[in-house]
Amino acid sequence: MTTTIAPEKPEAYQETVPEAPTRSSRRRRLVIALGQLPGTVAVWLFTGFCLFAFAYMITSSLKSSRDILERPWSLPTTPRFDNWATAWNDGGFGPAFVNSLALVVAASAVTVLIAGPAAYVLGRRPGRLSDGLNLYFVLGLGIPIQVMVLPLYALMNSLGLINSLFGLFALYVVVSLPFTVFLLTSFFASLPAELEEAAALDGVSAAMTFWRIMLPLARGGLVTATLLNAMGIWNETLLALMFIQTNDRFTLPLALLNYFQQQQFTGADFGALFAGVSISILPMIGLYAWLGRRITEGLTMGAGK
Repeated sequence: MTTTIAPEKPEAYQETVPEAPTRSSRRRRLVIALGQLPGTVAVWLFTGFCLFAFAYMITSSLKSSRDILERPWSLPTTPRFDNWATAWNDGGFGPAFVNSLALVVAASAVTVLIAGPAAYVLGRRPGRLSDGLNLYFVLGLGIPIQVMVLPLYALMNSLGLINSLFGLFALYVVVSLPFTVFLLTSFFASLPAELEEAAALDGVSAAMTFWRIMLPLARGGLVTATLLNAMGIWNETLLALMFIQTNDRFTLPLALLNYFQQQQFTGADFGALFAGVSISILPMIGLYAWLGRRITEGLTMGAGK
């Protein structure tokens, strides 16, 4: 009687039994979890505070001034939607909303339109000149806007663009360009060079290669840059405060400041004031709630590249 011995399995097919966690590994995981606990608690506390502030703003915009002062933490018994109408009409938030929306759409779109080709050249054509220009744009990020206000005012005054929405639009484009070029350069630099080589072999010009091939591939970076510029321009106050002088050209931050000053002399209408704050904040909150993941993914992708 003969016995057969089963052949041993190759090492690649041998089953591996997961090792039981040792006491030292469990202790290490516990230490890591305890080290992350303060940061997690701080994040959740900050999130809770933001949600509470948002809820307080909305509920206060539906109350009368007396209810806000006497029962600040209670819900409105009879919602007063006329506070929003008062802020929109009497507070000047209606025209200011239109001005801000026009500036945001125009300035963010033109900024990305100008920064796209510049970032493509800087990212795809490395060299001494490109490195120097990249450094120039990076230095532009580090200059505080407060330092540039007086020279910009003298320049805009000589051009006759004081108290002009077009002048404010031009300022927003110029101020936003360094960040936008810096952000988009990493996206264009990561695109495969084989696409450009294939397009060149097919006789496609460099300009058509950029518009038809490379630009659609960098769509994530373009969307991220556009949204970040839109949020920054919507909330910008200093340049608008320095260069806009009449109420009909106010942006939303200026309308809010002006309405707050009016309340000090005409009697505080806190409900309408909270309604004005809500008008200024809700569009950007809605935009971020809708496209916040897109912004985060774009920034993460750009950082990884």
